[in-house]
Amino acid sequence: MKNYNSLPELISDDIIKRVSALSTAQLCDGMESIGIIRNGCMDGGIMPVESSMRMIGTACTVETEDGDNFPIHVAIYQGKPGYALVVDGKGYTERTYMGDLMTSAAKAIGFNGIVIDGFVRDKEGLKELELPVFSRGIMQRSPSKKGPGKINVPITCGGITVNPGDLVMGDYDGVTVIPRDRILEVLEKAEKKNDYEIKRRETIEEYARCREQGKELPNIAPTWVAEMLTNIR
Repeated sequence: MKNYNSLPELISDDIIKRVSALSTAQLCDGMESIGIIRNGCMDGGIMPVESSMRMIGTACTVETEDGDNFPIHVAIYQGKPGYALVVDGKGYTERTYMGDLMTSAAKAIGFNGIVIDGFVRDKEGLKELELPVFSRGIMQRSPSKKGPGKINVPITCGGITVNPGDLVMGDYDGVTVIPRDRILEVLEKAEKKNDYEIKRRETIEEYARCREQGKELPNIAPTWVAEMLTNIR
């Protein structure tokens, strides 16, 4: 069917495993360090239904508008395990795009999560399903069904471009998308940032222990702060 394209290839399990040790914020930092515009971060309006929700998957995409969920239905029923459904709903606020019934079908099929630039409903039911859902918010009005929409085409969701096959991660801070052809270099930078943050936490914890025990206090400021102060002076 025109504009209804097949699923992209899944991202490998070893990459998914590496990403699972990181956060959306660290992935954004990794993208910033290699110059990706807007850092692949969806805007702050796209947030999880429940803050504990966490999602990693390969993007399959839908473009629709005006609360029309027909193409979302089609994308779900042709889906497979390992994908994250990313919907460009144009930020529509007059109707929802889906609720707990469609989400339960997506969970049964094996989707890793859903991201919608629009509203969803059945908040309590969505929380009970424990399939991560990220949206602009909750409201009660039912979707429309018009069609046809587009499936697995480049879309804009949360202010950034998402291509089928990109890596999608969502957590309590929001949603981050890594272009498929930049995943490895972003991961390398993000893992370095994670190592840095581990060492910083150790330094801060050591400072707190020394203060509590009345010992001489170590330097708590990171080296880059001292370097910037030197340049300012």
